[in-house]
Formats: sequence, C-alpha cells, structure tokens
Amino acid sequence: MATEARKKAPPPAIGPTPKRAGAYLTIAEMAAELGVATHVLRFWESKFPVLQPMKASGGRRFYHEEAAAVARHIQSLLYQQKLTIKGAQAVLAKQKPRQIAAQMGLSSAMLQAELKAILQTLEGREPEGRA
Repeated sequence: MATEARKKAPPPAIGPTPKRAGAYLTIAEMAAELGVATHVLRFWESKFPVLQPMKASGGRRFYHEEAAAVARHIQSLLYQQKLTIKGAQAVLAKQKPRQIAAQMGLSSAMLQAELKAILQTLEGREPEGRA
C-alpha cells in the first residue's frame, strides 16, 4: 500500500485586526493604509521633519494619531495633489503637526457625513439635515 503525502489545510485567511480608536499603528499597518511600501514611509521621515512616529527600542516605528494624520497628509500632497517633494516640504513648513491632524480629522468627519447622506439616498430615505 503506497503512502500518500498528507495535504495540509491552508491557513485561515486573516484580515486586518480592527484596532480601537487612538491605538498606535505599526509602520506596516500605516504603509498598507496609505498604499505605499514601508521604505517609502522611512524616506518621508528623512525628507519631512514634521513626520515623527514614536520609535520603540530596536527602532520599531509606531504611528500615533498625529503622526498618522501627517503621513496621510503627505500622501495626499504627493499622490493626489501631485506636488514634488520640495513643493510638499514648502506646504508642510507652514503647518504644525497638530494643525495637520485637526485638518485631516475635519475632512474625515465631513467625508463620513457625506457617505452617510449617500447611503440614506441609496436606501430611498431623505438624507438627514437636508430638506
């Protein structure tokens, strides 16, 4: 009787683990969110002094809310607005990390409200706040 090689079951598909609001993001999580490689985020740190993630022992980077907002803003400047590195540096030189975080938070709140209105319209309901 010939012995057949046992086939292993594939590992379960594991999606991103939802984190609570305010939790730190690893550099890999931040890179995945922005759609860039981790080395790009490290490059941005060298070009944009305003981008300062927390560094743990061993050099591991963790992005707190403020640093994550700055990274999102840099990504927007470079990829959506098509600015050069120098152009993005000039824009960021005029802003502080807290201002950027506040600006990004405001825009995400506006986006969330707009998406909610779209969902209500698609469901056939009158969007809240519109008469």
